[in-house]
Amino acid sequence: MKIIVCSDTHGLHDKIDVPPGDMYIHAGDMTGRGSLDEIIEFNHYVGTLPHRHKIIIAGNHDWAFEQTPDHARSVLTNATYVFDETIEVEGIKIYGSPWQPEFFSWAFNLRRGEEIRRKWDLIPETTDILITHGPPFGICDRTRFDRVGCRDLRAAVTRVKPKYHIFGHIHEGYGMVDMDDVVFINASNCNEHYEPINPPVCFEYATAD
Repeated sequence: MKIIVCSDTHGLHDKIDVPPGDMYIHAGDMTGRGSLDEIIEFNHYVGTLPHRHKIIIAGNHDWAFEQTPDHARSVLTNATYVFDETIEVEGIKIYGSPWQPEFFSWAFNLRRGEEIRRKWDLIPETTDILITHGPPFGICDRTRFDRVGCRDLRAAVTRVKPKYHIFGHIHEGYGMVDMDDVVFINASNCNEHYEPINPPVCFEYATAD
C-alpha cells in the first residue's frame, strides 16, 4: 500500500503537490486559524484527492475540533477523522491523537507529566501506525533553541513499537528517522516561516495478501 503523509499545511494545501497513492494521512494543523470555514474548505480539497483512504487528525491550530467537535467532524465528510481511537484499514491498525505538551494557549494542549501521559497510555500495543500531532522527545523535534518533543510520548512509542510513528507540529524537524524498529516521520509541509516548501512523505506499507 502506498501511503502519502502530510502535516502542518496551515490552509496552504493547494500549494502542495500531493502524489497519488492508496492512503492519504494528515497529521494535523490543516488550518491556519482553526475556523469551521477553513475545515469546510479543506474538506472540499480532500474530496479532490484520488486516494481511496484519507485519515485526518487535528493539531493545535485546528480550534474547531476542540471547541465544537461534533460540528467540525460533521463537515469533514471526505475523510476519516481519528480522535484518541483506533481504526483498521485493510488490516492496518491506525491510532490517532491530537494532543501535545502545553504550548502557549493553543488547542489540544496538556501539561507534561501525568496529564498527557494518561492520553498516551490509551495507545494499544497492537498499533501498526501511530499518528500524533506532536513529536516524541529527541526525534525530529528540534527547534532553533531546543528539543521540545514529549518524553512520555517517546516512552509510549517504546512500549507500543508501531511500525510507523507519523507527526508534525515542529516545522523545523521535517524528515524521517528509522530507529529501534520504528520509522519516525515528521511530515510538516510548512517550514518555520510557514512556507509550504516541504514535499509530502511517501512510503510503501507491506500488507498481508
